[in-house]
Amino acid sequence: MAKRKYYRKTYSRKDQKKERQVQKKDTNNVAKLLFFGFILAVFCSLSLFFYYVKDFPRPEIFNERQLAQSTKIYDRAGQTLLYEIYGEEKRTWVSLEFIPEYLKQAVIAAEDANFYNHFGVDIKGIIRAILADLRIRQPVYGGSTIPQQLIRSTFLSTKKTVERKIREIVMALELNRRYSKDKILEWYLNQVPFGQNAYGAEAASQTYFNKSVSEISLSESAILAALIQAPSRLSPYGENKDRLLIRKDYVLDRMTNERFIDKETASTTKAQEISFVEKPVQIKAPYFTLWVKQQLEEKYGEDYLRRMGLRVYTSLDWELQQEVEEITKQGVEINKAYNAHNVGAVVISPQNGEILAMTVGTGNYYDAPYPKGCTPGKDCLFDPRFNVVVGTQRNPGRQPGSAFKPFVYATAFKQGYDDKYTVIDEPTNFGSWGKEEEYSPQNYDELFRGPVTLRQALGQSLNVPSVKVLLNLAGLNESVKTAKDLGITTLKPHYGPSIVLGGWEVKLLEMVSAYGVFANDGLKVPPVSILKIEDSKGNIIEQNKKTPKRVLETNVARLINDILSDNNTRAPMFGSSSLLYFRDFDVAAKTGTTQDYRDAWTIGYIPSAVVGVWAGNNNNESMEEEPGIVLAGPTFNRIMNKLLWKFPKQDFIEPELPQNNSTSTPTL
Repeated sequence: MAKRKYYRKTYSRKDQKKERQVQKKDTNNVAKLLFFGFILAVFCSLSLFFYYVKDFPRPEIFNERQLAQSTKIYDRAGQTLLYEIYGEEKRTWVSLEFIPEYLKQAVIAAEDANFYNHFGVDIKGIIRAILADLRIRQPVYGGSTIPQQLIRSTFLSTKKTVERKIREIVMALELNRRYSKDKILEWYLNQVPFGQNAYGAEAASQTYFNKSVSEISLSESAILAALIQAPSRLSPYGENKDRLLIRKDYVLDRMTNERFIDKETASTTKAQEISFVEKPVQIKAPYFTLWVKQQLEEKYGEDYLRRMGLRVYTSLDWELQQEVEEITKQGVEINKAYNAHNVGAVVISPQNGEILAMTVGTGNYYDAPYPKGCTPGKDCLFDPRFNVVVGTQRNPGRQPGSAFKPFVYATAFKQGYDDKYTVIDEPTNFGSWGKEEEYSPQNYDELFRGPVTLRQALGQSLNVPSVKVLLNLAGLNESVKTAKDLGITTLKPHYGPSIVLGGWEVKLLEMVSAYGVFANDGLKVPPVSILKIEDSKGNIIEQNKKTPKRVLETNVARLINDILSDNNTRAPMFGSSSLLYFRDFDVAAKTGTTQDYRDAWTIGYIPSAVVGVWAGNNNNESMEEEPGIVLAGPTFNRIMNKLLWKFPKQDFIEPELPQNNSTSTPTL
């Protein structure tokens, strides 16, 4: 037994020595292997890093990158959004300082709780996501941080592949290294999709709550944070609204866990009812706004407007616009009794040409292009989307009737005649003007008055004297030139004496603008619909700088004003208390009616505003046989009454009387 022990002892010493040598050698080999393995791993990691980051955009790219931003059209005060032009992405950029703390915290709690602590990638989050994916055997959970999501939405596809995930992680690390957390969060909150074509927090807030993101509450912040996970599936307008509210409560719980809010606040907020914008945002002042949009598209192009984030400030007075819209709707209802289904109205400022209100009272612009059950051109009396104020190629204008007469009388006054010059109102045959039948016009009341002054002829809108003034005093070509000088563009070369009675088409907007020349003492300013345009950074790229141009002698304009505002002169035809009369106010006005009763007009003005109203049917069907003062007069009267109290009272300046003022013996 002892001998055996001795043998073991002797063997152990030799073996231990040898074993120590072997172990030392193995340790050195392992160390070398580990060292080279580490070097290889570092090399591979660096190679992988540089491979995926080699084309990473330079640091300035996020600041320079032009995200698509929608163009917004506002009223003149910039307080009312009339319309927003956008493509696939509706976005308005806002700085982080204008985003509520609640929204920042809600997004961080729901999407990346460790945002301010990790280095771009959350290792624990990735491990949790991998384990979750392994359990369900589907690549559902990504564990992506906010930097990863930003990288993915900016530079990568949404296709889930190993290569994309590696690239995403590597680029997120580099993003985190180059930029501050606040800057990354600002980019994220302006880029992330929230559904309904809304990208970024501001567009989402306007879309769902009709308010700026700076004004949203805690519960609304939680809703926006909840939408980020699945904006389409969790839409409040879809069948999964309940799931959205459940996730909203989850976001509030996450905010509680992260100690952004306490449990009592979370509980109170969960119980609050949230009001969403229930119907799609409609265009405000649609006839005016879409006309402005058309002008912008012609100048800048549709694609540019959808991407560049312009802010367009129009001339529209939103308060007045709403009043005019209501008045025209009522006018349509009243006129239906006369088989007149359209009313167009426009208000401008004659001093600067700015369009303050424009509407077409067909009922509802958002009806189908034609009311249900009717056939265009047959039993459809109107197209609710046709803007009769500015016209279209299909229907460029309407016949103005006697509303055209002031241009002819202004031409006669330019020739040196005065308002006391007399002509004879009597049955007159003016011969044939390109027609088989001879031209023998009648007055509206079918009466003749004998000798009348030009003041009486214009004030009472007498037809026969007006044709005599056109042909014998003013001149046909000269009168047309005056109308063109004042802004009428639709007159064509082939016209005859009927033009003084409105025998050619004009546009309501141009007629109102031309009357504005009278109101502005002979100075013309073309209609203005856009005051200024700013780019997305607030730089002015366009501003209205139209200056008045003299197109009519001052005294001629004042003489027209004096006649058209003379209630005593027009009383024999219209009555002393007509819809054209405004007690204690100087208001110039003129009516017009076409011979076949297809068009009814009333245009009037004070020194600070011009109102034009047309009534009829867009399909050109005749109305009941009533004059313009019956069909267009009530709407004009109500709009003018609004304006008289909106602007300071101001009378017209009286014209200077010619030194050789004589009442001529009637010769015409």
